[in-house]
Amino acid sequence: MSNLLAFPIVIPFFCAALNILVKNGIFRRVLAVVGTAATLAVSIALLTAVEASGVVVLNAGGWAAPFGIVLVADRLTALMVAISACVGFCSAIFSLGDVGSAANRAGFYTFFHILLGGVYGAFLSGDLFNIFVWFEVMLVSSFVLISSGGSKAQIGGGMKYVTLNFISSGLFLTGIGLLYGKAGTLNLADLALKLASPADRETMLPAAMLIFTAFGIKAGLFPLYSWLPASYHNPLPTVSAVFAGLLTKVGVYALIRIFTLVFPLEGTRMADLLLILSLLTMLFGVFGAATQMDARRILSFHIISQIGYMTAGLAMGGLGGLLSSIFYTIHHIAVKTNLFFVAGILEHTSGSGVIGRIGGYWKTRPLFSFLFIVPAFSLAGLPPLSGFWAKLLVLKSALSLGFAVTAVIALFVGVYTLFSMIKIWNEAFLKAPPTGDHPTRRIPLVFFIPVMLLATLTLFFSLIPQGLLSFAEAAAAQLINPTEYINAVLFLSR
Repeated sequence: MSNLLAFPIVIPFFCAALNILVKNGIFRRVLAVVGTAATLAVSIALLTAVEASGVVVLNAGGWAAPFGIVLVADRLTALMVAISACVGFCSAIFSLGDVGSAANRAGFYTFFHILLGGVYGAFLSGDLFNIFVWFEVMLVSSFVLISSGGSKAQIGGGMKYVTLNFISSGLFLTGIGLLYGKAGTLNLADLALKLASPADRETMLPAAMLIFTAFGIKAGLFPLYSWLPASYHNPLPTVSAVFAGLLTKVGVYALIRIFTLVFPLEGTRMADLLLILSLLTMLFGVFGAATQMDARRILSFHIISQIGYMTAGLAMGGLGGLLSSIFYTIHHIAVKTNLFFVAGILEHTSGSGVIGRIGGYWKTRPLFSFLFIVPAFSLAGLPPLSGFWAKLLVLKSALSLGFAVTAVIALFVGVYTLFSMIKIWNEAFLKAPPTGDHPTRRIPLVFFIPVMLLATLTLFFSLIPQGLLSFAEAAAAQLINPTEYINAVLFLSR
């Protein structure tokens, strides 16, 4: 069973190696779909194994923790790997109609697989240094994918992206060095034991702040989010969708993992700081979206605003706060990836992503219009869609824990998000196109399939939310009481 942990990393890198060896473009496209489908199947098996057996651990090379490289999957990890594998599979299908032969020859699929392998590696790593390594794998591959078109806008966006993320990496590595110098270990379970007392954690506050800042940049927290809207709207829609769905969520996952297991936030000044930054992230993100008219730029700013909801749950703490963070993250990955697919289809069929220059889709493409409504109004939090349940969890936690201001701001940002989604709906779907000619360019089936799959997943989370709620609640309980995680890594896996 523990060998399942290796496959989400091995499969993408095996596919990347095959892409280098085999130059045939059709082979690379088929391999992208087959490879991501295999990873999705393995991730579902891992999710089932964790549900049945608890925390699953793999000691790479037979070296026991804390001395060797350890891969760990608890409920949160398994859930993140599964939803990420779903995004990878859907993105591979979407790429069949989006990635041209030039990008294919230039190595798009090689770096696509490397990026996905880096994401899975970051989720599954049981020590800080290997999380850092996987972050660097993601950084290099994502920079190549952002700037692969070679246009001035893509290169500029890529430079902003890589510059701030290099700063994040430097802060992270410095924090790791301080932590290792004090504790003599970077294994997360071992750190949790060695820094178990508040006095020990207090001595490591500088390291904690450095790591907190590094992950804040990766997640897109205020005021360190400027790289995101500057870069996410420029690359191919497939790339934008993968980035929107996964990259900032790796930062959110890292914040949740480290600041529940190693540096518990509850009742600390850092929790207060995170809550303030979360609220500012919500506000600045949604205000930024309101000023935009390009669909992908609007959606990029909404990534920022929604990150605030996820980290606010972590800051508030408790079972309810962590439950809201986990549920919100999973819901948002599906919804935001799908919205970027929709934006890519708008650009493909109309030749422009500026919503004021297009229109008439409701009249000519009602099915596509409905497929926009599902993720758009879920993002805004309209009942009974999954975004409604996610926001309700945040509000319930805020009110029960006495964070009234958080509840008010969360409601306000939800209303403003609805305003942005209605703006896209009115401009691109309801009103007649400015030229008077309705869009006639055909939407390829390979575009429809991933949009329909993710819309179906969103409807499943919306209409039958209890399954995800129960699993997320159990994951939150594991985070609050990490004894099972620590025992599985340090004692049971020997």
